[in-house]
Amino acid sequence: MSEQFRIEKATMADAPAIQDMVSSLASLGEMLPRPLAEIYEQLRDFLVVRDDGRLVACAALHIMWEDLAEIRSVAVLDEWRDKGVGAQLVESCLEEARALGITTVFALTRQPNFFERLGFHQADVMALPRKVWGECFRCPKFPNCDEVAVIIEFKAPPVS
Repeated sequence: MSEQFRIEKATMADAPAIQDMVSSLASLGEMLPRPLAEIYEQLRDFLVVRDDGRLVACAALHIMWEDLAEIRSVAVLDEWRDKGVGAQLVESCLEEARALGITTVFALTRQPNFFERLGFHQADVMALPRKVWGECFRCPKFPNCDEVAVIIEFKAPPVS
């Protein structure tokens, strides 16, 4: 296992491995499951980390609206945890959001401390726009959600 890692955009060949990682963590109750069809549909949202060609981590930045995006499906294989891979993936998602001019990024998580270490703060999920609730209705835990909303906001880019 190499300690060096490079973050890349996901490719079509990564979709099954992304789904395997997400499904594995979903089976432990750590995140929502994602059907393979959904991963293919949203593949451009995903960033990945590979070790000798093997997918070891992923995260997605999903744009919700002109000023709002969600970080979702942050998954890291056990042997790669606590090496900064997840944090770097989230930072890369935030860089992309800033480059796009998105001013608010949120996540729904069972690991709020992880996101708080990266500058997010907890928020009332009811304060998020209704558009966020689209996935909630499909969740097996709805309406008894045990995820915490975390949010980070950036200054709006200057108008030219």
